[in-house]
Amino acid sequence: MSSPSESSSLLHVEVGESIQSAYGTSLDSSNDDLDPVYRKVVERNLLRKLDFRTAYLVLIYILNQMDRNNAAAARLRGFEEDLGMKGTQFNTLISILYIGYLFTQIPSNLILTHMVKPSLYLSSCMSLWGLLTTLIGISTKLLLPSTCLTLLVGFLEATFYPGAFYLLSRWYKREELGYRIAFFTAAIGFSNAFGSLLASGILATMEGFLGYAAWRWLFFLEGYLTVFVGICGIFILPDFPSGPARWLTSAELSLARRRMEEDLRGHGPAEPKSSSGFSDLLSIITDWSVWLIAIACTCCYASLSFNLFFPTLVATMGYSPTISLLLCAPPWLVSAVTAIIVARHSDATRERFGHAVFALSMLITGYILAMSTMNITVRYFSLFLMAQSQVLIAILLTWISNTFSHSNSKRAVAIGFINSIAM
Repeated sequence: MSSPSESSSLLHVEVGESIQSAYGTSLDSSNDDLDPVYRKVVERNLLRKLDFRTAYLVLIYILNQMDRNNAAAARLRGFEEDLGMKGTQFNTLISILYIGYLFTQIPSNLILTHMVKPSLYLSSCMSLWGLLTTLIGISTKLLLPSTCLTLLVGFLEATFYPGAFYLLSRWYKREELGYRIAFFTAAIGFSNAFGSLLASGILATMEGFLGYAAWRWLFFLEGYLTVFVGICGIFILPDFPSGPARWLTSAELSLARRRMEEDLRGHGPAEPKSSSGFSDLLSIITDWSVWLIAIACTCCYASLSFNLFFPTLVATMGYSPTISLLLCAPPWLVSAVTAIIVARHSDATRERFGHAVFALSMLITGYILAMSTMNITVRYFSLFLMAQSQVLIAILLTWISNTFSHSNSKRAVAIGFINSIAM
């Protein structure tokens, strides 16, 4: 018969092994009986540090959206004319960006699940697409080089969006994730607001500077800024909780792992063994709930397609290019605040459907108003309602993670697959 101390040791090993098989990490068994007050203090410090690190994803996504939409702003100051675009060639240039999104998101997320340092992977991709964005600004007056560079930018940008979403889902519990994703998706609003302000300043003041057109300076400056932020991200972004984290104490890191294990155990059985990427993809493709969410996301992103032409829509009201860009900011700022408030309430009530319907009703109302009148005031107000589509995006993205939370690899594939269809 073993002694009590030996029995206790065996029990700790068995608990540690069960947690490792369920989550893929080895947890510190000393957290099993944490004092509730002490745990609350450690958890508060953990979330504070984690929120600071993951907030950098918002900055990256702001620049991602600015880089994606700078062609729409440049269009107001000679972008089409200088590249000799005719007919629907501008729309083709915008659309070709998403070829990379279609083919890259699933394999990229599968690669990410096996990486030790996702911070290095995501930041490196960001720096590369920033460099290519800069090259678009110095491309010749031919359309072909800009088209090829835009295609490559799409492949690199496609790694970030699903990768950042997956990274968040590895650190935050179900009832915490919606609020953080809302901040992440609020970058759409912030980028459209402040990106328009930055673009208006560049396009209004830098025409002819050093012999370059103002729209080229727009690509130069935003590209350089993206490269710089990407390099800094290597040292700021968190890696997965399963690995080391020098910015956390041992107690905080152990609790971070334990929190996610508790979240898995609290919502059904986990899938203990990691499967191959192909089997995960096959499982996702044959899951009817995946297609249902994918259809919802497709409709949501389709309703947000006006985002690429937002400056053009405002310009149709008869204002100058500078005023048009300035008027782009308020609708997106309001939308960002609304997304955060709605997502916080959705987390608190642990309800998604009703909040999604609320956002969808505002979006539908906005489209109806935009089609029903030529009154400038009403049309501008409709843009505020149409911009609420990003509220719906935040809710749906959280829903995806909640639905496929029992396997890290399957969740990664689901995020990439659904976004590939939707975009």
